Amino acid sequence: MALNADRKNELIQDFRTHESDTGSPEVQIALLTERITYLTEHFKTHK
Repeated sequence: MALNADRKNELIQDFRTHESDTGSPEVQIALLTERITYLTEHFKTHK
């Protein structure tokens, strides 16, 4: 499973710059980093 809604909301809350922030560079980098980490582990498992 990639990035579920709970984990996505957790990352947004951790990295947002203001209350309604969902698209700042900090948030986007956090979401992309999480996705890259997931894919790296997936590809290691499923060579």
